[in-house]
Amino acid sequence: MATTIQSSFEKFRSNLEISDLQATTVSTRQTNVRKVVEDGMTVLDSFLTGSYSRSTMIAPLKEADIDIFVVLDAKYYHNYNGQNGGQGGLLDLVKRTLLKTYTTTPAISRNGQAVTIRFSDFMVDVVPGFYREGGGFLIPNSITKTWLPTDPKKHVELMSAANEAHNGDLVPLIKMIKAWNRSHSAYFRSFHLEVLALQILNNVTISNFSSGARYYFEKGIDLIKKQNVDPAGYGDDVGRYITGADVEEAVRRFQLAYDRAIKAEQYAANGRIGDAVEMWIKNFGGYFPAYG
Repeated sequence: MATTIQSSFEKFRSNLEISDLQATTVSTRQTNVRKVVEDGMTVLDSFLTGSYSRSTMIAPLKEADIDIFVVLDAKYYHNYNGQNGGQGGLLDLVKRTLLKTYTTTPAISRNGQAVTIRFSDFMVDVVPGFYREGGGFLIPNSITKTWLPTDPKKHVELMSAANEAHNGDLVPLIKMIKAWNRSHSAYFRSFHLEVLALQILNNVTISNFSSGARYYFEKGIDLIKKQNVDPAGYGDDVGRYITGADVEEAVRRFQLAYDRAIKAEQYAANGRIGDAVEMWIKNFGGYFPAYG
């Protein structure tokens, strides 16, 4: 509970953090998973990727995915490039490798681009890939039966540099936006919201989190309708999953969040802090602290 907008957002910021104990669990778990893959396959490199590596993951950990990227020897690419089951066959090989060790885990399954291990406390996605000629990596897409170019290491570098340029305020603000998304059915993909933040807040000063959130929602109303290109430079639209009538729904969600943010700021300007907090709670759900 808090009595000012500033203290409310500071508590909100704290509520989104993964605990030290959970961070230790993640560290141990991901190290073990990487070792299992390295023991069973020829791995050239492995590293954490996804929101955890970019420091943009939010609590609770149970609802999060920890992403591990494993760079495999090119022999696997040649073996599964259009043959031997293709991209899906490669993912099945990774799955079989993990099953040799994780025999009692609730579930291990493969999706379009990764193999997911569902532990009791959180999930781990293992993404196999290869070094790409010209830079970056190639990962399998078993649905489209293609190889997707990407560079998760570049994503980490870009986020780190942008957060430093914002004096450490960008990452917390992105976490707040993710809390908004999760509190309203997680309509948007997490990485998509991050890419939007990099665009919207480029060369913009974050003076405080309340105005920063309002500004993000305002600019997002228009940007969500456009292509949002992968910042690593591969020309891929990270918002391509939103098509047709879904675009209207995406705009509606940003508009509603913006309207609520405006109303919250008006309440605060008129000294109605309790009403302002209630309006922010409508945007951010239970993550945002009650007034008092």
